[in-house]
This record gives sequence, structure tokens and C-alpha cells, in this order.
Amino acid sequence: RSPPGSLLAAEAMRAAGLLLAWALLRPAGTQQCHLAGPGGVLRFTDTHAEIRVPALHRVPSSLDPLYGLVRRCLDLIQQNSLPTELLRAALNDPGSVRTSQVVQYELGYIVCAVVALVFTVAMPVAGICFCYCRSRRRCGGRLRAHRRSLGCRRHCLLACLSLTSLVILASVVCAFVTSQRVKGQMEPGLGAVPATLRTLRQHIANVPQGVQMVVDQFEVPRQQIISDLGGLSRSVGLSIHAQLKAMTYAALADLQDRAGDLQTSLHHLQILEKTARALASARAELEPALRERRRRVVALLDDPRCTSCASVLGRAQSLELGADYGKVPSVEKVLKALAGLPRIDFAEMIRQGNGTFNSIPELAVERMAQVIQDLRDEMAGVTEKVQSIADGFPLSDYTRPVSEALVKAEDRSQPYLREVERFEQYRWIAGTVLCSIILLILVCNVTGMALGAYGLSKREDPSDYECRGEAGAKFLLVGVGLAFLFSWLLVLLVFATFLVGGNIQTLVCRNWVNQEIYKFIDTPGNLPPSMNLTRQLNLRRDSNLSTAYRECKSGAGLWEVLQLDKSYDLDEHLKTPKYAADFQKRLGDFTARLGDVRLLRSEGRQDLETFARSGVDEVDYGRFQEEMKNPVVQTSLPGLARNLEGLQKMQRNGTVAGRLAAEARALWQMQNSTVQSQEALVAKLRESVQFLSRLAPHLQERVKTTLVTTASVEARLPVQAQQILRQEIGCFTRKELRYFAQYLNWVGQTLREDVASCQPLATALDNGRVILCDRIADPW
Repeated sequence: RSPPGSLLAAEAMRAAGLLLAWALLRPAGTQQCHLAGPGGVLRFTDTHAEIRVPALHRVPSSLDPLYGLVRRCLDLIQQNSLPTELLRAALNDPGSVRTSQVVQYELGYIVCAVVALVFTVAMPVAGICFCYCRSRRRCGGRLRAHRRSLGCRRHCLLACLSLTSLVILASVVCAFVTSQRVKGQMEPGLGAVPATLRTLRQHIANVPQGVQMVVDQFEVPRQQIISDLGGLSRSVGLSIHAQLKAMTYAALADLQDRAGDLQTSLHHLQILEKTARALASARAELEPALRERRRRVVALLDDPRCTSCASVLGRAQSLELGADYGKVPSVEKVLKALAGLPRIDFAEMIRQGNGTFNSIPELAVERMAQVIQDLRDEMAGVTEKVQSIADGFPLSDYTRPVSEALVKAEDRSQPYLREVERFEQYRWIAGTVLCSIILLILVCNVTGMALGAYGLSKREDPSDYECRGEAGAKFLLVGVGLAFLFSWLLVLLVFATFLVGGNIQTLVCRNWVNQEIYKFIDTPGNLPPSMNLTRQLNLRRDSNLSTAYRECKSGAGLWEVLQLDKSYDLDEHLKTPKYAADFQKRLGDFTARLGDVRLLRSEGRQDLETFARSGVDEVDYGRFQEEMKNPVVQTSLPGLARNLEGLQKMQRNGTVAGRLAAEARALWQMQNSTVQSQEALVAKLRESVQFLSRLAPHLQERVKTTLVTTASVEARLPVQAQQILRQEIGCFTRKELRYFAQYLNWVGQTLREDVASCQPLATALDNGRVILCDRIADPW
């Protein structure tokens, strides 16, 4: 049966056809990947024992202004640059060193030495003279009579002695602090030297294990890729199904509509033929009965005894048949053309086509099973290729000289470090003792000033002898004596530390900071062959210590600074195609037909073509509609029957009234038994005519469109399925290649910055400068 909104359905099908045409003609390249999004970020674990050389830094101190003052003083005392010629001679031929060269370079320190020597000699001599003079009671210590000028002198001396005592106190506090700081930093500084060398050696020794552990982390992308491979085939199938289902379902729906049109049209044509025959036969049966009924009613109404019957006589005389369905065109020819249709079960055919299309995901899993297994096997081969990074890493043979040099440096440094620690202990003891003597002198001065001032303030007669003032004077004299006797020792200690620390600062630290030492070491001939660091460290032939330091500082790998027999290009070993080329090629070469769906079989096509040629659209349905406008009987039988019943009530003649009642009942019986059944057939005929008249004008176009669309969809499904397959595999390939790239980038970064990094060598050199210069030489 045709639905009430069949016109709307026709327009909807037309719009669906336009959408389908757009879907068929649009470029396949506009589609996007339907697999999982871009490859996620892989998380790698540094499972190797991480051995790092901790970087030491200068710690800000409250004594930094004093350190800066000393450096500026040293820059004035020692203005000479690094004595390249003197050092070359001292290292290669110590006997050729001339004293004049040393004196010329150390001239500033020699002047300081002369001053210290003069002070060292003059102070004990002056102290001896003072003691002799004091024993003769000729060097002060006597109380004098009170005079105004004597009071001013006392106040002036008290002020000067107080200021001197404050300066001494501040200086001795600085001496104690810096001496203690040297002691506190010397021990960890000396301990950091072998620890740094040991850490360096362990770092180099653990490079092979670290490289192997980095290579073992390929398990992370391998597992991720295998996991992705497990869902690849179903994802491809679902993507093909999702992208083609609109086109396929639209074609199936259109085909189902045409099959419905065929079934419904055949049904209505059969109704049309049967109903028209039934109406023609019923008309032939009704015609004599209606003629006889008209004759009887007219004769009755024309009877003179019938009162007021003339008004109904004209209506009775017009009682005759109306529509003649023997004149309508026959559809027998159309029915003969459609005889035996449909020869195929369209519902089953559509169900099978729909099922075949919906089985594409399972078919993709089946068709791609072998390539998925091949790709999994290929990952095992990729693992072996990645292992070649560790197998071919060249450091194990070429780091042996570096390790041996570090072991030798560690062994040779131990005795010197112990000696330095021992002498540092002696220095601290001597410094503490001498600073304590200075404190004792300071105590004597303060006590003498306090007792003298107190004694003078309590004396009633200025000329009287007062024991407290005398005791204060003796304390002052004791302080003076101690100063003469022990200050020269302090000057010797100061000069010794100044000479050692100053030369370390000006000769080593200053030239270490500006890298003049590296230039001296790199210059051929400056060092004896036994001290050739380039050879001992196995550096490249075209490299030197300065170049290696800069490269290590910038994060180069050990293999980039060492002398290798063959160059090792890590970037070449970490190119993604080297490991993923076969994986990518297998995916690129894979093909499979996944869109072979049969929507319309040849029998069904023939049925639709026969339907279109059957002549359904050639039948003159207008003749049916014109004939159906006429009633079965021209005069309404119920109306005439009611008129006769009305006349019956008006009659005075019983015979006439009885006959009128009999005729009315006969008319009602004819209406209920014959006319109503014909009217029901007319209504049934009208429904079929309406459906066929609406379908006929568009039948040829709809069937043709359906056949063309179905054939086009059947032809394009495999092509577009193949395009989507290539597209999805391309997306998957790019995603997995990103995993390869992530891993290889991480390998390069980890090898350069951690496992086989050269940076610890530069850090060790910087730590040596911090230990020697910033933590020891500065407070010294």
C-alpha cells in the first residue's frame, strides 16, 4: 500500500540520490585516518646504574669581598702572564732553567719576601733590645707626676692603642675564620679528587652495560607496535565499513524501495483487473433488475389512486445505471508481462548483500591475519638490528687508555693528597697557635688599658704610687714583649701561605679560568712525551685538550672525542629507515579485496527491467478516474426508497400504500445487497488506481536510477575499500614509524647526555678548578 506521504518519500529518495552521487564522485583523498590518533609518547626507563660526576660550584660567602680584594692585590703583585718558556724548560729540562727567569717572573713575590725577611729579622732584634732596655728600667714603666700635657698624651695613646686593638681583633677573627674554612674545605676537597677520578672511571667502564640497557628499552616500542598490530585488521575493517556504509545502505534502501514498488504494483494491477471485471459483471446482473424495478415503480406512481405521487414520478423514471466499467482499458497485457515476477526473493537478496557488507570487519581480520603475523615476526628481526647498536658501539676498546690514565692518576694522587692533608694539619695548628698568641697580646693590651685607666681614676694624689696602675703598665709591657718575640713567626706563616696561595692563584687559577693552561698543554713541545695527554687520553688526532673540553662541555659523546680507527657516526646508526624499512615495505605491499559485495543479482536486475518495460506507465488511469466519478446508479436508491415511504403515509387507499411499502423495501434490498457491494469494489479500485497513477510517471526514471546506482556502488565498493585500506595502512605506518623515531631519538639523546657522555670529563676539570681555586686557594 502506498503511504500517505509518498510524495515526500519521492523527494527524499531524490535527495538521497544526489547525496549518493556526491559520495561517489568526491575525491577519496579528502577522507581522514580513522585509526587511533597520532602515536602517543613512549615512556622509557633508565634501568642502568646512573653514574654521574656531580658538578661542584662556588658557594657564595660573606668573605667574598675579602677574596676579591686579595685577587686585586695579587694582580698588582704578579702582572706577568703565564710563563710559557719557563714552564716548558722546567718540564722538559729542569737543569736549563735559569734563576734570572724565575726571579723575573716572581719579582713581585720576591719584593714581598724581602719585606717579610726584613720584618722577620728586625722584629726579634727590636724585641731583644726592648727587653734589655726594660731590664735596665730605661724603657718606660715609671709613674710620672701629673701634668696637663701628660693627660693629653695618655688620652692620645689610649685612643691609638684602642684603635690598634680593634684592628687586630678584626684581623685575627678573619684569620681564625679563613683558617677554619681552609681546614673545613680541604678535607672534602682532597677527598673529591679520587672520588671524581673513580666516578669517571666507573662511568667509562659502565658504558657497554649502559648501552646494552638502552638497547633493551626497544622492548617498549616493540610491545606497543605489537599491541597496535593486534587491532589493526579490525580497525581497518571497521573504518572501511564506517566510511562506505552510508553509500551502501542508501543503495540497498533504494533497491528495497524498487522491489516494494514491483510487489505493490503487481498487487494493485491484479486488483484493478479483477475489480473491473467484477464491476462489469455486477452491472450486467443489476441492469434487468433495475429496469424491472423502474417499470413497477413508475406504473405504481402513475396509478390515479396514488395520491401526490406525481412529484416522485420524474425521479423514478430516471432510475438507471451509472458507471460502465466495461469501457475502462484492460491491464491484462501488463499482467501478462509481469507474470511470474518476481523470480527472485528480493528481501533475501538484500539481506545477503547487507550481511556481506557488514561482514567486512571480520573479512579484514581474516585477510590480514598472515601479514599481521609476518609483521610480528619482522619485529623480532628489528630487535636483532637494534642490538647491533650495542654490538657495534666502539667505546669498549678505545676507552681503555682513558681508564688506565684515570687509574694511574688516582694511584699517584693518593700519596700527594695525604702529604697535603698532613701539611694542612701542621699549618692549621701553627696558625691557631700564633693567632692565639695574638689574642693573648690583645688580652694584655685590653687588660693593661683597663687597669691603668681604673688606677688613675681612683688615685687621690697624682704623685702617689698605685699598684693597679702599675699592674696595667706591666700588662701593656708584656703585650709589647710578646709582639716583638712572636710576630715574626706569624709573618713567616703569612708569607708562606701568601707565596703558595698567591702562585696557585696567579699561575694556575687565573690561567685556568681563561683556559691559557689548556692552550699551553695543547701546544706541541710544551709537555714532555711522558705527559702527552692527547695520547694518554686517546683523543682524536685532529683534537687536543681544549677542543675535547669544549666538545665535552657542549654535550658530545665519548666516541666523538676519542681516537677511533674507524669513524663511528651515531646519527647514521639511528636513522629510522635502517630499522623500519622492511616493516614499512610489508605494509606498503599488502593488498586485499574487501569490498566485493553483490547488491543486485542478474535475476533481480531482469525483474526490475521487465517491470520498467511492462507498460505499467502506459495504462490510461484517467479513464478509470473519470468512470469512478459516476455512481453505480444515477438515482439514489435510498433517497427514492425514503420518498416512497413518505408517500405511503399519505395514501388513503390501503392497496396503494401496501404496494408503495413493498417497492420501498425492494429498493432498500437492492441497495444493501447489490449496489453497496459494487460501491465497495469501486473504493478498492480507487485505491489501486491512485497508487498506480502516482507511480507510473516516475517508474522508468526510478528503476533506471536504481539500476545505475546499484551497479555504480557495486563497482566502486572494491575501489574505495582499497583506497581506504591503503589510507588506513598509511596512517598506521606513520604512527608506528613515530614510535621508531621516538625510541631512536631517545637512544641518541641518552647515549650523548648520559650513558656515553663526554660531559663528565669536562665536569671533572671544572670541579678541579672549583676545589683548588674557589674552595682552597681563596680562603688560603
